[in-house]
Amino acid sequence: MRIAILGTRGIPSQYGGFEKCAEHIALSLSKRGHYVMVYNAHNHPNQKTLWEGVHIAHVNDPEFKLRTFGRFVFDYNCIRDLRGKDYDIVLQLGYRSSPIWNFILPNDINLVTNMGGLEWKRPKYGKILSKAIAYAEKIAVQRCLNLVADSLAIQSYIDKKFEKKSRYIPYGAHVFRDPDVNILKVYNVEKFNYDLFIGNLEPENSLEMILDGVVAANTSREFIIIGNHLTKSGEYLKNKYRKAINIRFLGGIYDKNGLNNLRYFSNLYFHGHTLGGTNPLLLEAMACRSLISAHQNDFNRFVIDCDAFYFSTSDDVARQLVKQERNEFSHEKLLDNNIKKITNHFNWENVGMMYENFFLEVLDNRNEKVRKLDSKLAV
Repeated sequence: MRIAILGTRGIPSQYGGFEKCAEHIALSLSKRGHYVMVYNAHNHPNQKTLWEGVHIAHVNDPEFKLRTFGRFVFDYNCIRDLRGKDYDIVLQLGYRSSPIWNFILPNDINLVTNMGGLEWKRPKYGKILSKAIAYAEKIAVQRCLNLVADSLAIQSYIDKKFEKKSRYIPYGAHVFRDPDVNILKVYNVEKFNYDLFIGNLEPENSLEMILDGVVAANTSREFIIIGNHLTKSGEYLKNKYRKAINIRFLGGIYDKNGLNNLRYFSNLYFHGHTLGGTNPLLLEAMACRSLISAHQNDFNRFVIDCDAFYFSTSDDVARQLVKQERNEFSHEKLLDNNIKKITNHFNWENVGMMYENFFLEVLDNRNEKVRKLDSKLAV
């Protein structure tokens, strides 16, 4: 198959979510012998046209100049570029802006759309942009016959709201097998003597609720926050908790080995995401044997089930911080169960195979329709 992937800033992943999904799907499909083209922003750090067997198209992305509107321009440029190219499948990751331009796609193209999470619910977008994104979601569902839901909760949402079926294909992770306690010296922390949050410092990720709990618990452990704090939300949080001596903002860390070791040796790992589907950060924490406290919602429940603690208030966070003190041998059953989930279900090899099988089904269904039409015309 010849496959194009668009809807991300590009690969290799510099962020998470769809970028990571695009990277691993592309690598998996390429290794299986398929031709894969991924659309990258022109200013992506990777300037190669061929990366690990995956072809890269560099397309102008004015988002750094035009902000949100620039994203619409970038998606338009990607779709315009693939017109006239002979792709069997076009995988569109997300619906924030790409679907607006789907009307310029050729009618005979086999489009597959991964619907992602409930983007329109993010507080940072405001009322007008949220309505625009909700409209884009509606267009994506109406104009695409082949939908992917990366979470059972998202699949149920699409079915109930739009009465349309989707294929469940989750994200994946790789089990972390080489912990090195010496790595912690780089970050000035000690094994099991810190609690951890990794993610965007946005309201939908519950960090303010978590930090209110940290202040109330007043434990001797540090609370480490990894994520870009040079944002409006980040500045607000830093100012609010500036007097809390045990709260430390480390900023963005992109060293995979460092992040994995921080996850592995943390006391409690807090996952506050509320709007996503199968969140890659949650899977990576599971793959690193983190002892997880997750926000109480269906998205997280579908992934981790009973093998975590859950919170819905800052009081819940405070109680868990006081009660849960981890050591080498505590909570082994929970951690083992999460590793089994990654090994048996949420792994990138399985995910790549599921996408390949779905793409082949899409092509078979299209070919069957063509055969039926030819038979009618022959009569």
